[in-house]
Amino acid sequence: MSFKAIQTNQAPAAIGPYSQAIQAQNLLFLSGQIGLDPHNGNLVAGGFEAQLQQIFKNIQAVVEAAKGRLENIAKLTVYVTDLKDFAAVNELMKQVFKEPYPARTTIQVTALPREALVELDAIVVL
Repeated sequence: MSFKAIQTNQAPAAIGPYSQAIQAQNLLFLSGQIGLDPHNGNLVAGGFEAQLQQIFKNIQAVVEAAKGRLENIAKLTVYVTDLKDFAAVNELMKQVFKEPYPARTTIQVTALPREALVELDAIVVL
């Protein structure tokens, strides 16, 4: 099986030795995204919800670079530094997706890169 790296300048560049996403046949595996502005590489201001909104913009850019659609996300993993933000994740999910919603796992972690408050990775069916 061959893998194809997906790269777009409309999402933040990888900050390590990994790809923004890897396409394997009709599946797209997105690396974790934090709320970085792709134009300046800085974490967006405004706290948890602003970071989460930026993450969805970044994810959409990577998915579209692979000729996919955001609504074809089958699985999301959400990493938060505080589970008190769980309700905000649910609210934004309702704005971004329609039923049936993607499968999802939410995990509280001690820390994330660049002191981000939230990170998401995803699996998309192309």
